[in-house]
Amino acid sequence: MNYRMKTVCDFCKTEYSIDMVPNGPVKCAVCGNTWNVSRPPRRSPWLVFIAALCALLAAIVFAVAVIAQNKITDIRENPLVAEIHDITTTTDENGVSHFVVNGRVVNRSDQIYGVPGLVVISYEHDGNIVDKQKFMPSATLLDAGSAVEFTHVLSVPMAGVEKIAVELERVVE
Repeated sequence: MNYRMKTVCDFCKTEYSIDMVPNGPVKCAVCGNTWNVSRPPRRSPWLVFIAALCALLAAIVFAVAVIAQNKITDIRENPLVAEIHDITTTTDENGVSHFVVNGRVVNRSDQIYGVPGLVVISYEHDGNIVDKQKFMPSATLLDAGSAVEFTHVLSVPMAGVEKIAVELERVVE
């Protein structure tokens, strides 16, 4: 196996780069000092494997810790979330079709929270807002880890509505 290694004269500190480990002593071309070059220690393939495995495990533990911390931070900053789980249609007495939005507000924290109003937003196909409607869910307080279901019939007709989203009403302090 050919590899380059460095060696240094013990006396004058001249550095040499050699192609292979010599069989006997080496003589310095500058000062004439002789010394023995020792073969560099070989790395055990098992030790390299174990070191790589430890590095991989450390990376996994770090990634899990970062993900968990981000989730904790997200729950702390946004303890309540509103989500839509179903959108159906209904027809009013005038024959106009409307969307019925069904969803829930979830308290992801370990504390009781007051439930704010909800805002249902209707969008056109290009992302422009068609309408925003505010309403209050049936519960005013949510225990830790609990949820409240909601149903809201949009007053705007279905025509032109491409997407529907629900948000918690932001309380301005």
